[in-house]
Amino acid sequence: MDDRLKAAGLLFASNTFMTIAWYGHLRFKNPPPRLFIAILASWGIALFEYILQVPANRIGYRVLSAVPAQGHAGGDSRWWSSWSSRRCGWGEGFQVRYLISFALVMAAVVVAFR
Repeated sequence: MDDRLKAAGLLFASNTFMTIAWYGHLRFKNPPPRLFIAILASWGIALFEYILQVPANRIGYRVLSAVPAQGHAGGDSRWWSSWSSRRCGWGEGFQVRYLISFALVMAAVVVAFR
């Protein structure tokens, strides 16, 4: 498999774990989980995010010769895509402001890569 595809796949999976770790506990409203349990669960999920993210960043840096700002801008765009799709899946539905914010994040990516 091409290293660029490996890096992209690992980062997509990493961002999925990150979104679940950061926001997954918010789905449980009745009764809400105790703070300590939510923290432990989030850190447990985040461990898998880092297991995927670190090799992906190393592969991407090696193969694409990206400077850290480019990697961060690309990561933000992947995070936004992952986060917004789950937000719509949590019953909030699509909103125009999501499209506008996505366009602004993509503009930032274009600026970072020029």
